[in-house]
Amino acid sequence: MTLRTHRIAIAPSGFKESLSAARVAEAIAVGVRRVIPDADLDLIPLVDGGEGTAEALALAGGGRLVPVTATGPVGEPVASHFALLGGPGPLTAVVEMAAVAGLALVPPGLRHPGATTTYGVGELIRAALDAGARRILIGCGDSGTSDGGAGALQALGARLTDRHGRELRRGGGVLHELERVDPSGLDPRLARTELLVACNPYNVLCGKRGVARVFGPQKGATPAEVELLSAGLERLADVLTRDLAPASGAPAIDLRTAPGTGASGGLGAGLAAVGARLLPRYDVLLDGLDLDARLARADFVITAEGALDHQTVRGKIPAEVARRAHASGVPVLVLAGTIGPGAQDVRAVGVDAYSAILPAPMTLVEAIDRSDEFLADATERAMRIMALGTRLAPLAAA
Repeated sequence: MTLRTHRIAIAPSGFKESLSAARVAEAIAVGVRRVIPDADLDLIPLVDGGEGTAEALALAGGGRLVPVTATGPVGEPVASHFALLGGPGPLTAVVEMAAVAGLALVPPGLRHPGATTTYGVGELIRAALDAGARRILIGCGDSGTSDGGAGALQALGARLTDRHGRELRRGGGVLHELERVDPSGLDPRLARTELLVACNPYNVLCGKRGVARVFGPQKGATPAEVELLSAGLERLADVLTRDLAPASGAPAIDLRTAPGTGASGGLGAGLAAVGARLLPRYDVLLDGLDLDARLARADFVITAEGALDHQTVRGKIPAEVARRAHASGVPVLVLAGTIGPGAQDVRAVGVDAYSAILPAPMTLVEAIDRSDEFLADATERAMRIMALGTRLAPLAAA
């Protein structure tokens, strides 16, 4: 059994709380080689700013991870890290918000986005400044927070106070009480440092598609809590615009609706208020990978993500890979842990076929524990079906 397709690009994202993008790519490669042992495989593990971003960019850029103990999303210390990259130019650090405020760090029983904080993100930024970084890339994704970056601003020296002048508690649930932001204590090194936020431009802070309404329920918010968080983020945007953005010299953008302001529970808006530039994540994170050329050289592309659904087309890695491969006429298969409502929409961005990897109903724990095995097996099944198709094609044409 042979396939006429031998040059295969494998360009997946990681499976959240399960496999890194590199391990996903390796598992897919195992499945391909069971069917085509001599396949010419190009493994291109991709990150979207979430889990694994700092490590992936450190490996790609000849850098290293720097361990840091910082404040986790529920207020307890966690073992975290940032990356220092190699290469010419100013020393560049990568701060991965998921490494200190990600949903995976929030125990299931404590998933209350009104209480979780990005304080540790600010601590990582300060640690990067202490290490001499003058260019800091903040990767947004997989967050367990909805505080609009208020915690990060507090860690960087800003004071957020209520109408009585009292410092606000941490978490998005109290932002509706915000009266003033005092920027006088902000770390002065921020003004001399280039801050770049790699974010999903589809995510905005406020409005009907505001981040609390779209992602709050996934992080554990009830409908009433969603509305409280939304009101708090509206208030935060107003106060930041009035008190902080002018003092920082940040460009005048609408913190409520500008693309990317809703990234990571609104972290994008908080950092934009101190001068950070919000950039489409793939413009930043795929720089240096030569992805378009590598996809164009392939006969076939396999990509993957944990859940394929209506959100995939809104800036997820499989949609980005499919869009780029489609421009070169290269067919794309998506493998997913689960298939949800709206998955069919991915055909509009260039996906030719998609398939779930689970062979039977099972617990989430078992699915996570055996995900590399299921990926390899699902890939093998897909490749054997393709091989059968190539044998039937001449008969159909006859």
